[in-house]
Amino acid sequence: MKSLANSISLTRIFLALALVVVKPLGIAFLSIYLICGMSDVLDGYIARKTDTASKLGEKLDSIADLILVVILIAVLFPLLTITVQILAWVIIIGIIRAVSMLVVFAKYKTFGILHTYGNKITGLVLFAFPLSLAFVPSEVVVMFIMCAVASLSAVEELLIHLSSHELQANRKSLFLK
Repeated sequence: MKSLANSISLTRIFLALALVVVKPLGIAFLSIYLICGMSDVLDGYIARKTDTASKLGEKLDSIADLILVVILIAVLFPLLTITVQILAWVIIIGIIRAVSMLVVFAKYKTFGILHTYGNKITGLVLFAFPLSLAFVPSEVVVMFIMCAVASLSAVEELLIHLSSHELQANRKSLFLK
């Protein structure tokens, strides 16, 4: 039971990689994608409920999330009509996230992404994006909302890292310890 949550996170990494070889937004893609989403919720839940949460598990979860996001960008980017403003906004968010990771590495000599409420909401919005493509007539509106939420959480995480004296992977917010 101790490694079940970590096994689920590792499985999400392999499933995310499988998204590269299936038809984007097809049945197989959406099925694998939904399993990835369920595994993201399930790994943390199992770790907390079985009292097997660990630093390794936190890192595996963050790495699995990062791999999934990068693969989604690579697979879905060619299918989208992205304005220059949205593209610039996404690049800025990426830069803020990269600076945040560099701050963590410089201060704590490790990799770390926080599990803040902002990052969880961003994750939910990002997760909903491919699903919304089938139902929302204007992907630009959805991308604007996604970028706004992602910007707030990226800035919040960077501010937490800059103001903290220790890595607090499970810190919920800039305003909550």
